[in-house]
Amino acid sequence: MEHWNSTLGSGFILLGILKDSGSPGLLCATITVLYMLALTSNGLLLLVITMDVQLHVPMYLLLGQLSLMDLLFTSVVTPKALMDFLPSENTISFGGCALQMFLALTLGAAEDLLLAFMAYDRYVAICHPLNYMVLMNMRVCWLMVATSWTLASLSALVYTMYTMHYPFCKGRIIRHLLCEILPLLKLACADTSRYELMVYVMGVTFLIPPLIAILASYILILFTVLHMPSNEGRQKALVTCSSHLTVVGMFYGAATFMYVLPNSLHSPKQDNIISVFYTIVTPALNPLIYSLRNKEVMGALRRVLGKYLVRTQPTF
Repeated sequence: MEHWNSTLGSGFILLGILKDSGSPGLLCATITVLYMLALTSNGLLLLVITMDVQLHVPMYLLLGQLSLMDLLFTSVVTPKALMDFLPSENTISFGGCALQMFLALTLGAAEDLLLAFMAYDRYVAICHPLNYMVLMNMRVCWLMVATSWTLASLSALVYTMYTMHYPFCKGRIIRHLLCEILPLLKLACADTSRYELMVYVMGVTFLIPPLIAILASYILILFTVLHMPSNEGRQKALVTCSSHLTVVGMFYGAATFMYVLPNSLHSPKQDNIISVFYTIVTPALNPLIYSLRNKEVMGALRRVLGKYLVRTQPTF
């Protein structure tokens, strides 16, 4: 089968989700609103955590990193998906496809690890409060952040380089929202079965241990919370943990469907819907889940906005 030459400026065609939908205009408007919500909410949460000194603690540093990852993740995918709706704009270069794959894999894997570290932070805060500043000091917190970014970027680099080294056929249509491994491998003019198995095994290896760590942390947290004498302390702990568990459920549910379930259970339409969920919907909802139910974040938001209004108020 004849190959097309990626080095001469050829590219892929991202079929996406908009043109195959029954109401592409309405879907495009919905995605645009969700993207603007994700930019605004994550950007505002990052600003508040950065500017308010009272939030300069490990819990909110990790939350700020989650907002940064969500903001970058949705920005890697959504603008291109919206541009693909325009005539003659649904192509992506070979290099652009490789870059999008690398960034998406990096941000997805980094969030996977970060959510596990956030669960450990809550475990230490609730189960070992007297030792919290020893077990979760700022040095440990920054080490967690660096570990998430480093391991994620290294694994993404290996996956991207190995995926893009395959020869691709003349058929350049990627029936997916973005350049991901499995949809791209369907265009390869080579036997990719071993590599697909490796992707599956590594996906399970990367997703399941952090998920087990999260579940173990919250089981221990639940036992501790049930034995708390104070109703107020119990309620505060449950609110904080339920927010995190909601985010974990959305992220790991989508990731498990994409990378753990066998290929035989996948279809392009289902994969596109799941991709929209974890690249567009979840980043828009995460900061709302955390901030609307968190009195400290809402208080910090009022303080930051109050300082801004005072500075901008005209003097006479």
